[in-house]
Amino acid sequence: MNQSNHTSRRWFLKTAASAAGILSLGGLTPSSVLGANDKINFGVIGVGGMGTGHVNSLVGRSKDDNIEVVAISDCYKSRITRAVTICKEKQNNAEGYIDYRNLLDRKDIDAVLIATPDHWHSKITIEAMEAGKHVYCEKPLTLTVEQALAVRDAQKRYKKVLQVGPNFTAEDQFWTARDIIKTGRVGKVTWAQGTYNRNPKSDGAFGALGTINETAGPNQTGENYVDWDMWLGHKWGLAPRIPWNPDHFFRFRRYWRYNGGVATDLLYHRLAPLLIALAGPDGEYPRRVSAGGGLYIKKDGRDVPDVFMMTVDYPSEYTVFLESVLTNDTQIPTRIYGQYGTIEFTGQPVLRGNGAFVEEFRQKNDGFDQVSVHVKETRDLEGNFIDVIREGGRLHCNVDLGCTTMVAIKMAVESYRHGKTFFWDAENEKVIT
Repeated sequence: MNQSNHTSRRWFLKTAASAAGILSLGGLTPSSVLGANDKINFGVIGVGGMGTGHVNSLVGRSKDDNIEVVAISDCYKSRITRAVTICKEKQNNAEGYIDYRNLLDRKDIDAVLIATPDHWHSKITIEAMEAGKHVYCEKPLTLTVEQALAVRDAQKRYKKVLQVGPNFTAEDQFWTARDIIKTGRVGKVTWAQGTYNRNPKSDGAFGALGTINETAGPNQTGENYVDWDMWLGHKWGLAPRIPWNPDHFFRFRRYWRYNGGVATDLLYHRLAPLLIALAGPDGEYPRRVSAGGGLYIKKDGRDVPDVFMMTVDYPSEYTVFLESVLTNDTQIPTRIYGQYGTIEFTGQPVLRGNGAFVEEFRQKNDGFDQVSVHVKETRDLEGNFIDVIREGGRLHCNVDLGCTTMVAIKMAVESYRHGKTFFWDAENEKVIT
């Protein structure tokens, strides 16, 4: 993490509040109970590739942010040992648990970071809030639409801080674009686009957070033990019960029963920040969603496609087009299109006048045909989560934005799988054909 991400949280909150209304009605109030000396004790549930990355990040910022990772949970003993070792190397005295419920039972834990496979997100998130913990949940928020609504409603009920983890929501360029659109600087916005493409020779870039360990499994002992029944969650209806399958365990992103492929793994990162710009910090539920693509190259037994493209129409009269492929890593620019001009996201918003409406664009942009807009330094998602627990304020991705993003993404997944266009019944909050 670079030095800019260590900006004092008080400085960040003060400047952000004055510039962007961070302590508005959409914000959260500070936590009233923390550990000794204002320390936030963390538990991390799920320490595969992503979760281990979070452990490294959290212990790396433990001194500056006055936090400590005190508990680790995973269904694979070797991963627990690895994460606990990382913690102890940075003087974070963490205990390890195979059963996450033992972690949630600890009264000294203030916040839980969840980086399990997607099919577990909703259950653990809700149970953590029930146990009085604040929650950082990796994207996607859930596996299903129904789970997303349940998590949203639980957060309203328990009123805990709940941060969802799509990366680009932490970038100020999307929050700045919201003000640009609201003030009419590019005219009425009618559509936007985003992309997240990769082209790996191996499967390491998608579907395998680490290689398969053939010596691991539910019948093994010591470091190689995997609690397979717990990982599946079949006792709670989270996934079907099947015999031990190392490909499902180590490469769960290949299979629909545990996740939504590139849509939930990659495009969730793109839709959530675009919704901040287009609709605001709570996002917007879709009106109509369709998707296409196919499994064109990686015919290796996986369920999920390697080419995926989705289109979402919104009630506020704009359309979002997103695409993610694993067959070519050329990206299309992230853009928002208005009648007067276009916003392109290059680290800062760049506005350009368009076609016959250049004069209208100039009138809205001090006479210029092209404008680069300054953006602020912001805390990353973890830092923002810590700040909001302590000070209150605005999350980069709150539960409403996480839910509206999840609904659209999941509708796209089902559109691809069933070859149908799906609609959102806003009154009854359900997906219909």
